[in-house]
Amino acid sequence: MKQLFLLRGLPGSGKSTLAKSLVNKDYCHKEADMYFVDGGGNYKFVPSQIKEAHQWCQDEVSFLMKYEHSPLVVSNTFTQEWEMQPYYELAKKYGYTVFSLVVENRHGRVNEHEVPDETLEKMRNRFEIKL
Repeated sequence: MKQLFLLRGLPGSGKSTLAKSLVNKDYCHKEADMYFVDGGGNYKFVPSQIKEAHQWCQDEVSFLMKYEHSPLVVSNTFTQEWEMQPYYELAKKYGYTVFSLVVENRHGRVNEHEVPDETLEKMRNRFEIKL
């Protein structure tokens, strides 16, 4: 069975850490933040490019699905249902089973990208979940 894991949660919850433990090949883990990492491994977030970053992430996953890599893991905040929809459509197209996992910040870790508290609160308030 070909598997796609969508890891959801606020910055600092441990999505990237969990993702790395779910895949046996680094290239099978994607997240929009990777778009902002330069060749030297330095992260520089550019807010005006967030749409391009998410499109890049979707394109990367589509490419991997085309060649049937599995499991695949996407770790983005995915605070709202519509943000996951492109991945569900890709999964349907390529025959993947999707697992959506919410990663909680129970360890009290601080987000490494220094997202401001005000932004984190907005993300908390719009987080949608289906039970």
